[in-house]
Parts: sequence; structure tokens; C-alpha cells
Amino acid sequence: MSQLPDGPSNTRFSEDVVPLGDLKLNPGRVVQHTGTTHRPVLLTSHGRGVAVLQSLQVYEAQQDELAFMRAVVAGLADADAGRTRSLEAAKTELGLP
Repeated sequence: MSQLPDGPSNTRFSEDVVPLGDLKLNPGRVVQHTGTTHRPVLLTSHGRGVAVLQSLQVYEAQQDELAFMRAVVAGLADADAGRTRSLEAAKTELGLP
């Protein structure tokens, strides 16, 4: 997984809220801001939030973390329901020594 700062993104409203008009004028600056700060940018129209822009690196890391957490929850649910295998049975099933 990607190495990103731990914890919440700590959005700074003074820096991370951008009107759509500003995005249209200088999209490169806004995209660069997301990559530099590792924080999402809230895009607004007429003072209301309409979309969030985040760097690809942060997005991919969040998707990886979400998939991992879903797998953990599914595994815990399987264990609670008694759907388990011994280590030896799992090794045999996977063809491991």
C-alpha cells in the first residue's frame, strides 16, 4: 500500500475549499494542491459543496484500506458463524507444505 500520513485528512477550510470557477481558471494548481497536501479539495458552486477532488495516490490507498477492512469483517463474520478451517486443512487446500 501507499505510504500516506496516518489519520484523518484534517481538511483546512481556508485552503481546501475551491469554487468551481477557480478550478476552471487554474485546474493544475488545484490538482497539485491535492497531491502536495494529501488532503481532498471541496469544490463549491454558489457556496455549496458539489464535489470532492483528491489525489490518485490517496484515493488508491483509501480503496486498498477499504477492501482490507471489508475482508477482515467478512473473515470475522465467517469465524462467528463457525465457517473455519484448521491451519493444516488450509495448507492442504492451498497446496502448501
